[in-house]
Amino acid sequence: MRGSLGLMCNWAKIGLLLLLLSISGCNTLKKVGEDELLLTKNNILVDDQKVNSSEIKGLIAQKPNSSVLGYPLKLNLYNLAKENPDSSFQDWLHRKEKREKHLNNLLSKKQVNRLRESFMVKGASEFLKRIGEPPVIIDTAETNKSINKLKSYYNSKGYFNSTGDYEIVESNKKKRAQIDYNITLNKPYIVDTVQKNITSPELDSIYIKTAQQSLIKKGEQFDLDKFTLERERLTTLFRNSGVYNFQESSINYDILRDTTIASDDQSMDVKLNINKFRSSTDSTDTNTPYKVARHRKINIYADYDINGATDTLKRIEHENYNIYYSGELRYRPKALTDAIFFEKDSVYRDLDRIRTYRQITNLNTFKYPNIEFIPDSTQTQLESNIYLAAKPKYSLNLNFDVTHSNIQQVGTAFSASVITRNVFGGAETLNVSARGSIGLLSDASLSNENITSELGGDVTITFPRIWLPFNTEKIIPYYMLPQSRLSAGTNFQQNIGLDKQSLNAILSYNWSPTDRLKNNFELLNVEFVRNVNPDNFYNVYRNTFSNLDEIADGFQDDPQYASFFDPVEDEGEEPSLNIPEGANSFARSILNGEIPVSTEDFEEVNSIEERRRRLTENNLIFASNFTHTKNSKSGINDLDFYQYRIKLESAGGMLSLLSNILPYNKNDNGQSLVFNVPFSQYVKAELDYIKHWEIGGSQVIAFRSFSGLAIPYGNSDNVPFVRSYFAGGSNDNRAWNAYELGPGSTDNINDFNEANLKLALNLEYRFPIAGDVKGALFADAGNIWNVFDNETNPDAIFKGFSSLGDIALGTGLGLRYDFTYFVFRLDVGFKTYNPAKVGSDRWFDGYNLKKAVFNIGINYPF
Repeated sequence: MRGSLGLMCNWAKIGLLLLLLSISGCNTLKKVGEDELLLTKNNILVDDQKVNSSEIKGLIAQKPNSSVLGYPLKLNLYNLAKENPDSSFQDWLHRKEKREKHLNNLLSKKQVNRLRESFMVKGASEFLKRIGEPPVIIDTAETNKSINKLKSYYNSKGYFNSTGDYEIVESNKKKRAQIDYNITLNKPYIVDTVQKNITSPELDSIYIKTAQQSLIKKGEQFDLDKFTLERERLTTLFRNSGVYNFQESSINYDILRDTTIASDDQSMDVKLNINKFRSSTDSTDTNTPYKVARHRKINIYADYDINGATDTLKRIEHENYNIYYSGELRYRPKALTDAIFFEKDSVYRDLDRIRTYRQITNLNTFKYPNIEFIPDSTQTQLESNIYLAAKPKYSLNLNFDVTHSNIQQVGTAFSASVITRNVFGGAETLNVSARGSIGLLSDASLSNENITSELGGDVTITFPRIWLPFNTEKIIPYYMLPQSRLSAGTNFQQNIGLDKQSLNAILSYNWSPTDRLKNNFELLNVEFVRNVNPDNFYNVYRNTFSNLDEIADGFQDDPQYASFFDPVEDEGEEPSLNIPEGANSFARSILNGEIPVSTEDFEEVNSIEERRRRLTENNLIFASNFTHTKNSKSGINDLDFYQYRIKLESAGGMLSLLSNILPYNKNDNGQSLVFNVPFSQYVKAELDYIKHWEIGGSQVIAFRSFSGLAIPYGNSDNVPFVRSYFAGGSNDNRAWNAYELGPGSTDNINDFNEANLKLALNLEYRFPIAGDVKGALFADAGNIWNVFDNETNPDAIFKGFSSLGDIALGTGLGLRYDFTYFVFRLDVGFKTYNPAKVGSDRWFDGYNLKKAVFNIGINYPF
């Protein structure tokens, strides 16, 4: 509670600060001179048509001050800075120096305080200037520069005779104006013929074969970007056709007409020139024609030492590869040669070089490799050398964290892992890890002890190939960076929830057809979860217990039910059900008809007992799944991209087929048992889509949609808790805490609400505030429901389109601080539409700071 009040106070201070900033910043013209105009807007008109392209707008040299939802925050921050903060300090210092001659250089306390205040004012002013923006004053020199840039841009599109001017349009408001840029294009120039002058016969032959793919075509409008792309296409073509040393600078174009002379004929001839090779060491050497080269000899230097001699190394030959090593060869030859995509006597391809780099890096055994190509005197034969420097055989990683959660007041967590490389000589990687934590229990009622603990470990081995009894290279070649991963792990919890013990084993395969496409196939994902302390259910799930205890209040004074309740020790204290026997017996007695209750209470108790059984039962999951992802992001600075993830999963199908061969034991519900536990059987599908739009000035609109459905069948009437969906939390609907929202229109029935159908939509507007401080406004919508399972509560069941009215809406704002390596995030969410309420109470009922939900997270939610 104290922490929540502290956060509220902090937000109140932030709100007050923003209010003061808005009041003090009302005078946006504070630092605009009498004869100056503040730029408020740029309009670009091309042939009298308004242009809104961000590319063209980016050509304008002067842009208006940035704003957040129309408010010039950075400008007003800058205006808060004192004009000359150190002037008073300098005057005072001058007077002080005179007085010091008579005061023996002694300063009074008042003078010291004045000195400190002067420094504070100066520091605050410098800070405000650094994070703020000075007013953008219209400068005609910059405006003319913008006109020239616009004309140059349209010249590059073939409008060589374009003209441009501008007009400064003063606003009705004082000292404000906008600039209208007017561009007249006139007729564009059209490519008539494309001639070629290729000095190398071999390059000419390669070019002719792909001439139809040229991006520069007769009859199309001149576009400089197409010429640039065509140069890149030809460079890639030649380098992948044997010309290992081809230089893009060898390509240039001539325009065979004078475009400065006005004419009705807008056609133009273009000549493609591909010059001879120019040596980087001898600029006069321009007489060497490009030639197609082949790999004559391929040498692999295993465990290469840059300071070591190579003439004393041992050599073996494997499938036309020469492998050099010292001492004993620690790697199976095939493991090395499978990572090399050059083949003897094959034509050089730059694509093979790139794939070789990627695959060797993917082995996680060597440092980044060095590859060199040494041509012979004819420039047609290459000696290719691949130098491999091994990473350390063993690596040790240690981590230590201090944690806090709703279960632990404070806790410490530690983990350690040992990585062993090249375990079996085939560049395999073995990772053995252990983890543990210990903490102080936050609620003494959850357990008889105050200490919580968790201990676990995993063993994972990774193979740089598809590990199957048959060859998959034709389906998944090595350039797709195939990996097989086999892992097994266990985890033990004590005084955490129901004290779970889990065992898991995974056999998975992953590969990347391209840099942006990734596939992962888990052939076998086995998880066994055992609840060691199921009698602790009502201590952990307090909301569920409160609902049952409230029904029991009507029977607490009846002597025949006294055994269900704890004895009352203090006068005036209300008796409550005994945990676990009293609560379990009371629920069974109602469901068996031994205790008469209303239909509504019977259904409530039935739901509670079903949930208790569901959350305390042990789970055995034998699943297989396939995940396909695509990410169009081209780099860390790419703010305009999309990504999606599709996942399909099936569990229990293989065990169900085996039931025709192996007779299984059955429980009272007719479920087949494996290791005395009913195995889970379900199918599951998920689609996750994310899209980011950059809207200028480092502002981004981010959107995410998620839909997931898991359908139990056969041996199961519900989906295991560990594979079900929940709503709420810092990466979901931020107006609700995790597990708090839903299912459907139910109102937080349980401490951990979950279901087997989920829909979620998120929209976020991200903008810079000052320096590394960012801001966000967001809207999160979604919910979870039960469908095709054993849930009986109609408010929790998805019944079709009408249930979409149960989609909850949370809105809010956030602050983020960018630490470069990660982003610290604080979001506050407000319940804007709560489907658990009735009528008009659904809207804005929780829209106040007292009912807000504060979320702390690392990095962006999507």
